[in-house]
Amino acid sequence: MARLLLASIHDVSPRFEGEVDRLLDLLRPHVGDRLAMLVVPNHWGDAPIVPGSGFATRLRSWADAGIEMFLHGFYHRDDARHDRGRDRLRARLMTAGEGEFLGLSRAEAARRIEQGQALIEDITGQPIAGFVAPAWLYGAGAMEALASSSIPIAEDHMRVWSPATGARLANGPVLTWASRTPLRLASSLAAALLLRRAPWKVLRIGVHPPDCGHPALLRSINSTFQAAAAVRQPSRYSGLARDGAFKI
Repeated sequence: MARLLLASIHDVSPRFEGEVDRLLDLLRPHVGDRLAMLVVPNHWGDAPIVPGSGFATRLRSWADAGIEMFLHGFYHRDDARHDRGRDRLRARLMTAGEGEFLGLSRAEAARRIEQGQALIEDITGQPIAGFVAPAWLYGAGAMEALASSSIPIAEDHMRVWSPATGARLANGPVLTWASRTPLRLASSLAAALLLRRAPWKVLRIGVHPPDCGHPALLRSINSTFQAAAAVRQPSRYSGLARDGAFKI
């Protein structure tokens, strides 16, 4: 069985429309339209996707071209109070206040998932492909809400799974880049050199709008996709659910 490459553009929002265009131009020569867009319905509460708007029209055209649409939180902002020390540590170290679904109750997580799913599906006219929590951080409430939803696929930093059955569909970390500090930037460049040739059967690569502000990251993204696409088959997440789990 061919080794697969799954590509995704995170934080798709009117706020980052220019960056999304730039990332699409960067990725398409390597994967075509076999990629996922992780859509935020109202980024930080002040960048809503409005049905009938120009951005909504573009979302539909991307979906019509075969790009998979994932719900990526609702606000992409973490306003919850974290009582557990482990969650406070994860919220502080793994994201800059954006782990929205880490501290939500089941009811609130379900409400945001349902509203976000309905918005994207109304705009695109198609079922969403799945859900990815901002910063790949899930609390117990989010996991419970997903399990009772109609979402077919979810992913965190280390796996892709079926919320309905709990079955793992792919394993291995997402290859991504970070730019919040010079140390994070340097370490992510080094990690990309190693992980792009990792032996996993499914290699996931995710890019973010802030990557566009750093030429070194854009060069690394381009060379990483070039190397990965030379030995892997660019694919869609939906193929994992259709074809079954891929074991390392």
